Amino acid sequence: MFRNAVQPWHLLVLLVVCLLVFGSKKLPDMARSLGRSMRILKSEAHALRSEDSRTDAGTGTP
Repeated sequence: MFRNAVQPWHLLVLLVVCLLVFGSKKLPDMARSLGRSMRILKSEAHALRSEDSRTDAGTGTP
């Protein structure tokens, strides 16, 4: 049913709608902000994983 749900033209329509709603001046700032947020999320997830592995190794539990 959802095999071909996202076609390339869907992305094109989404891009046009974003340009119309936000304007071309705000899009680079929004993309930059999204990139920063993704970088922070990735670093926090990595820190949590390394913290969990350190606590498991320290207690000796499998």
